[in-house]
Amino acid sequence: MDIDVRKIAQLSRIRLTNHEAQELGPQLNSILGYIEQLQEVNTDGVAAMAHPHDSAMPLRSDIVTNSNRRDALQAIAPQTESGLYVVPKVIE
Repeated sequence: MDIDVRKIAQLSRIRLTNHEAQELGPQLNSILGYIEQLQEVNTDGVAAMAHPHDSAMPLRSDIVTNSNRRDALQAIAPQTESGLYVVPKVIE
C-alpha cells in the first residue's frame, strides 16, 4: 500500500520537508502493514474489555470531607446574589 505522505501532511496541517516526507512514507507503510496483520487475527469469542488486567479500582467511602465554604468564598467576590456569582452580561 502506497501512502501519499504529502496529502496526509496537508490534511493534518503539518509542514514537512522533502527529506521528512521520504522518511515517513516507509514508516507509515510499515505501520499499516502491521495493522493489516492484526486484522487477520481471529477474535471470535473474545469478550471486549477496557483493560487487559482483571482488576477493579478501589472505592472510597462516600462521605463529605469538606465543609460548606460558600459564604467564605463568595465574600471575596465583587458581587453575589442569592448565593450565586453575578457577572456582566456577555451576549446581547
